[in-house]
Amino acid sequence: MPPRQNLAQIMMELKREKILVSGCLAGLPCSHDGQGRLNKTVRRLVDDGAAVPVCPEQLAGLPSPREMAEIDGGDGTGVLDGKARVRSRPGKDLSAAFTKGAQETLKLARRHSCRMAVLKARSPSCGRGQIYNGSFRGRLKSGSGVTAALLMRAGIEVATDEEI
Repeated sequence: MPPRQNLAQIMMELKREKILVSGCLAGLPCSHDGQGRLNKTVRRLVDDGAAVPVCPEQLAGLPSPREMAEIDGGDGTGVLDGKARVRSRPGKDLSAAFTKGAQETLKLARRHSCRMAVLKARSPSCGRGQIYNGSFRGRLKSGSGVTAALLMRAGIEVATDEEI
């Protein structure tokens, strides 16, 4: 992946416009295991009013905690195009829910005029560049999650928590 600017430079360029962030990175207990994935930089942005926290899965009506999910047969772009599926560990097709969550997230991004998002790396919703490969064995593949793919299609720059 190409190197990213540091967060201070990004904020200067955006002139304090809102950034969309994964809710789990702000410490909200919305990950699949019902925990947060606190990133202090993201939390600071939320506390300063510079970021809007969202959880695509919860926006789709999925609970926290919930079954783990991975994308089978492609990545988030494939899910959006009907060529890949998001499946839970027991095999339930969650593609419609993940797509709905991505669409609701995009609506919020537009409502807040977000031009950038900082999302959770490797997530089947939020990952960018690499996601888990659908085997539930911790193996990675190239690609992005459903929400990240939809945001990028809409022209919103997506970075992960590992890049800021």
